[in-house]
Amino acid sequence: MKYYPVCLDVSNRDCLVVGGGAVAARKVKTLVECDARVTVISPRFTEQLEKMKRPPAVDLIERPYAASDICGRFLVIGATDDESLNRQISADAERENILCNIADVPDACNFILPSIVDRGDLIVAVSTSGKSPAFARRLRKSLENQFGEEYRDFLRLMGAIRQKLLATAHAPEAHKPLFETLIDRGLLELVRDGKVADINGLLREVLGEGYDYRTLMQFNTDSE
Repeated sequence: MKYYPVCLDVSNRDCLVVGGGAVAARKVKTLVECDARVTVISPRFTEQLEKMKRPPAVDLIERPYAASDICGRFLVIGATDDESLNRQISADAERENILCNIADVPDACNFILPSIVDRGDLIVAVSTSGKSPAFARRLRKSLENQFGEEYRDFLRLMGAIRQKLLATAHAPEAHKPLFETLIDRGLLELVRDGKVADINGLLREVLGEGYDYRTLMQFNTDSE
């Protein structure tokens, strides 16, 4: 199986998770972090899932799954410990042409979920095409050490700079050499080391006056 890699926009889309245990909770958490609207169906829920209940973002329905539950959903995840039920969920989703993932059963999925390193706007995805999830997790842990938390703030800063440049009528094609210069001059390392004065000096040198690190970071937050 050769998978087509894609980043999916689930913001404000109706997604269904079937299952009430720890695996389901992990799936719900990731969907909520991506601003999906999530319905969770199970005869029982763990305390962790109960704490996540927050309609309409997360709605828990305490009953067994029914085939009609997938109707109108953008995406369905089966995360139960009942193999026959997981297969039924997969078949129901396939019939309705709905995106479906069954936890740990790649042949019952029409998409699989990679192991990810999450650094805000930087998402590094690792997939072994279902052949070895254990190795994907091992590789992810290695990448987590390589890509530290500084990447989160660095990309927030770069996004804020881009917004400010666009707001001042800079032509988008003129941005590339500016960003390449900032990267080549070590902006990421300055962010990692928290050297605010040096960051501001570099921003002024490359971009001109009016580019201040703390102001830009607030500007990016306000724009989200």
